[in-house]
Amino acid sequence: MDFTPTEEQEAARELAGRIFADLATHERLRAAGTGTDAELWKALCAAGLPGAVEETGLLGLVLLLEEQGRVTAQVPFAASCAYGILAVGRHGTDEQRTRLLPGLRDGTTVVTGAFPASGTVSAHDGRLSGTVEWVPWLRDATHVLVPDEDRDLWLVPLVPPGPPEEDAVRVDPVELTAPWSAGRLVLDGAAGERLGRQCRARVGASGGAYEDVLAVARIAFAGLQAGVCAGSLARAVEHTSVREQFGRPLSTHQAVQLRAADAHMDTEAIRVTAYEAAWRFDEGLDAGGAALTAAWWASEAGKRVVHAGQHLHGGTGADLDHPVHRHFLWGRQLDAYLGGGTELLAELGALLAEGDLS
Repeated sequence: MDFTPTEEQEAARELAGRIFADLATHERLRAAGTGTDAELWKALCAAGLPGAVEETGLLGLVLLLEEQGRVTAQVPFAASCAYGILAVGRHGTDEQRTRLLPGLRDGTTVVTGAFPASGTVSAHDGRLSGTVEWVPWLRDATHVLVPDEDRDLWLVPLVPPGPPEEDAVRVDPVELTAPWSAGRLVLDGAAGERLGRQCRARVGASGGAYEDVLAVARIAFAGLQAGVCAGSLARAVEHTSVREQFGRPLSTHQAVQLRAADAHMDTEAIRVTAYEAAWRFDEGLDAGGAALTAAWWASEAGKRVVHAGQHLHGGTGADLDHPVHRHFLWGRQLDAYLGGGTELLAELGALLAEGDLS
């Protein structure tokens, strides 16, 4: 396997890095509060970065999300690409791709995913009912991709609420650990269009459309966690290099060096497993087991890294207004969203017991 970025992937990553560095500053993030930075999202879409994922593949998306995670930029990049561009591109009909992809590329259409929600939503004759307690970036989305109890996928438009008797879709604001513009999704006979009935056969899809999209999301958000951890560690290195204790920089103390070294190795483990899973997916190989592995590292190691980053800042790390605290919040939120290390490890163990882990 070869994780060396192509020229197109490298160019997209460099462009994303410049845009995030220019616009996702500490001052702008503080001003955004818990909402999405609409100007930043507009800039990313104007640069063609969401649409570039169609050409650069899942590995290209992971590289872009690393850049987002480094600065904890508040935009629905991961969700709209994983549950929108890649899901529709791989599993949509020709008509759905023609209708939906242009808006997903320019950012006027934003899709998020109610994953994992299998068993909480039922479908009957194209009408969905059920509740998903929290969905990331739901308040910014125009559509939400919902799996029903049979793991069929439905794309539900989020229309402005009408009179109560016509209110089939309701979005209640939910504040999470990280500022992800989340919402509680309530469906009461909501109309949805099926995604995946006529999906194109792909070797990389281990199972149906649900399994395919779930693997993509796990890999994408693991890549985002790699960036969050890299950003947290970079801030810790900078802080300990200038902050002195007993007449010398904190970074010269062995205990600090060891803590930072452990965090670096954990960050690299998250990155390489995300890269491997994305590469397998792009190559059309079974990526289900690799996606679970990447998600487990992102969950378990991610927690350790953001805790280390905050700890190495000492009392400064406890300041809610300090940039490193956002990395801590994002790292813990990603841990929860990916499912938690214990749950992911149990799923991996089941695959191993079945002899189904490539």
